[in-house]
Amino acid sequence: MSKLIKAATVREICGGVSDMSLWRWLNDPALNFPKPIKIQTRRYWRETDVAEWLECREAA
Repeated sequence: MSKLIKAATVREICGGVSDMSLWRWLNDPALNFPKPIKIQTRRYWRETDVAEWLECREAA
């Protein structure tokens, strides 16, 4: 099972991007950014999903 991380951690892993950048990535189908898991009102991502997405972006 992959570790769940908060939006702040996702932004940090992705180079310190803003919350607005994260929102844009989520709403741009061409980027295929991993969708969060919502638990009540909070968003969490699987750490492995974010890492795989970054690796794919580096390879492209």
